[in-house]
Amino acid sequence: MLAPAMPPNEATRVATLNALTLLEAGPEERFDRLTRLARRLFRVPVAKVTLVGDNAVFALSCSGPLGAPVPREVSFCSHAILGDDIMLVPDARLDERFHDSPLVLGEPHVRFYAGCPLFAPNGCKLGTLCLLDQVPRTLDEEDIALLHDLAAMVQQEMAAVQMATMDELTKLTNRRGFEMLAQQAIHVCRRLGKPASLLFFDLNHFKQINDTRGHAEGDRALLAFSEVLRHVLRNSDLIGRMGGDEFVSLLLDASQADTRSAVERLRAALAQRNAADQRGYDIVFSVGQVDFDPRRHDTIARMLADGDADMYRNKAAMKAQRVAQ
Repeated sequence: MLAPAMPPNEATRVATLNALTLLEAGPEERFDRLTRLARRLFRVPVAKVTLVGDNAVFALSCSGPLGAPVPREVSFCSHAILGDDIMLVPDARLDERFHDSPLVLGEPHVRFYAGCPLFAPNGCKLGTLCLLDQVPRTLDEEDIALLHDLAAMVQQEMAAVQMATMDELTKLTNRRGFEMLAQQAIHVCRRLGKPASLLFFDLNHFKQINDTRGHAEGDRALLAFSEVLRHVLRNSDLIGRMGGDEFVSLLLDASQADTRSAVERLRAALAQRNAADQRGYDIVFSVGQVDFDPRRHDTIARMLADGDADMYRNKAAMKAQRVAQ
């Protein structure tokens, strides 16, 4: 049996999963109807929506016999989330990853497994829509397309759960969502001994844009800045809009040098965007940087307060520099 590897964006993935609070939720009809449909369409004894947690794989919904949570190191789904497409195991006894797994040698005697990864809106893979059988079998092209379609429906339901934590204009995480995600992420960083840095952004002269050019133009400036953040920062970094013209990002597994480099790339990319858009004004930001200190930052609120303070110091320094010139 081969233990599954750890996804490269594990801290963000676990934070995303925990922020959705699906692990604490009871059975929901929105997911149960989809597993019932999958079980009937594929004629399998078990269809599940699974969530891959820190140490175990849980069934968010199960049509068929529901067992206890499965240790992550022996689960099929922990392997499935390492890829972007359906993981198909026609006969687990012939697969080197699973042939001696306790799930194959004992209950539930898995032979066939097909698992489609479930993506959160930020790209993290949270779990699978999976099919299990006690006899070997496979899927044809039509079956694979159908499983993709059902998985997309599960993802839509998950996205609906997440909508309460999304900023409507930029489609970034809102303050509530960011604080939930980031709190979980720093817990993971503390446990794994990983570094993290928080960047707190404020757009300079944003009020002037609204006052002289209108709120619609202000919205376009916010969208442009959010797009630059998405383009430059990594998929594993958490990005949020705190409100107004304030944005934040938590860079996970990033050193001080990595974070400084990210800020430099942001300034360069924003300068290019300003030149390309030719909107008659430039979008310029002040930024505060705070490195995660496990002894000081027991909550994300402390990091945000430190980042906010450092951002205002940066803004004052930029203003003083302009006056001196």
